[in-house]
Amino acid sequence: MTLLQLEGVSVRFGERAAVDAVDLAVAEHEVVCVLGPSGSGKSTLLRVVAGLQQVSGGRVLLGGADQAGVPVHRRGVGLMFQDHQLFPHRDVGSNVSFGLRMRRAGRSSYAAEVAQLLELVGLPGAQGRAVASLSGGEQQRVALARALAPSPRLLMLDEPLGQLDRGLRERLVVELRGLFSRLGTTVLAVTHDQGEAFALADRVVVMRDGRIAQAGTPLEVWQRPASEFVARFLGFENVVPAVVSGTGAATVWGRVPVPAGSPEGEQRLLIRPAGVALCAAGLRCEVVSRTFRGTHVALLLRPEAGPVLEAECGLAGAPAVGDRVAVTFTPAEVVVLPPPTP
Repeated sequence: MTLLQLEGVSVRFGERAAVDAVDLAVAEHEVVCVLGPSGSGKSTLLRVVAGLQQVSGGRVLLGGADQAGVPVHRRGVGLMFQDHQLFPHRDVGSNVSFGLRMRRAGRSSYAAEVAQLLELVGLPGAQGRAVASLSGGEQQRVALARALAPSPRLLMLDEPLGQLDRGLRERLVVELRGLFSRLGTTVLAVTHDQGEAFALADRVVVMRDGRIAQAGTPLEVWQRPASEFVARFLGFENVVPAVVSGTGAATVWGRVPVPAGSPEGEQRLLIRPAGVALCAAGLRCEVVSRTFRGTHVALLLRPEAGPVLEAECGLAGAPAVGDRVAVTFTPAEVVVLPPPTP
């Protein structure tokens, strides 16, 4: 059942369209992450849903009800921002109970509910702690507890882990995924971090220039980018023009095998680094750089013709910088990208 529906939503600032005729549906209990570079419109989209930004056109519906004219505090949504926006003069318990008072004014004590919420986010017994004494990760947990306090029908996160170090961010995103699954929370989050989005989301939405460039499950978006823009945004750089014919494509790197049934003619070809395989005979390249990635070594190769190639290989026997190697291409890691839309 659809909880949030955006119908042709646009936001204009003068002549510039920050959001341009966006259609998007979010189902109940679904976690959707909106990805995109700076200026793509993802944060503006979040502000529109929250009621913090007026639309220039289109409609926002929550539970089937048009939200035009409905103020922020009556939309039943929870908000959590990158800087957490905690009250520094209040202790942890008071920050969390603020979220309860926003929904249920008039009660004198929320002690039991505050304790339960802090237990839920992994900060049991922290009610009396000063906000200033908390680490970044702990502040993030308090902000989450406060956002969850009023039992919002939709929880919205704006770069929620952006200020945390990588290790803590990776741990917390796993915890958030488990928490949302247990609570059945419907989540709309925006982030520029693809790893964070892919780990957290049921569905990923990639934005470009105010429009949706692609939407799908993390696996769908990763395996089949809808355009060269999406491929490059995901970090894939091995993209070249190609002429596809049958099971192969003519490229500046020579003939590259393509998956069966690929569209023929002039196309753009993506070869994932995992599909550039070292071999005894093939395209001759020089190793320009090598980077240890924990489970594998990332290589940058300069072929005899064409742009540099990104490749991956195992830890054992990885070539050194300056070595000469040969590579072939694995068709399962080759994607024929759809042509750009006019």
